[in-house]
Amino acid sequence: MRQTLIVSLSSRPLRWALAALVALWASAAAADPVGPVTGLPLPRYASLKTDRVNLREGPSKDHATKWVYQRAGLPVEITAEFDIWRKVRDSEGAEGWVLHSLLSGRRTALVGVGKKGANYKIYAQARAGGGVAATLQSGVIANVYACDGAWCLIGGDGYKGYIEQVALWGVYPNEKIP
Repeated sequence: MRQTLIVSLSSRPLRWALAALVALWASAAAADPVGPVTGLPLPRYASLKTDRVNLREGPSKDHATKWVYQRAGLPVEITAEFDIWRKVRDSEGAEGWVLHSLLSGRRTALVGVGKKGANYKIYAQARAGGGVAATLQSGVIANVYACDGAWCLIGGDGYKGYIEQVALWGVYPNEKIP
């Protein structure tokens, strides 16, 4: 004989328990996602390890190559993981899959994305108006050494200094990098 359980939501304790469960589920769903392969946060930034990296339509060598990157150090954003493949997005919005061995955890950033021909001052201290350490054109790739949420310490061949974080593609707004 089959019995049916009827639950009434008119009970105050039951409504509170149900509301608590919904809140717990919502907070778990809102938690920062991590990659199923690496356990590292998604999305996250990385850089290209070599000066020849194929961007593929899907996560295998059987998928067609959409694009060939020819710029070692170029920052990319990892948005998904599958086995030995990482789905990435570049500063222009192109997305595809790259072998994980062609990516580096070294943080780099592009200066002034979308502002072709613009110049950016690199300061000796993390404040505008301080001594200018260098001037960089948009599109320069810089190594990112640290960020405090407003300024980043960057460097490259022949320069090292601070730039406003909003001028970089390869670090998140307000991200802190020790």
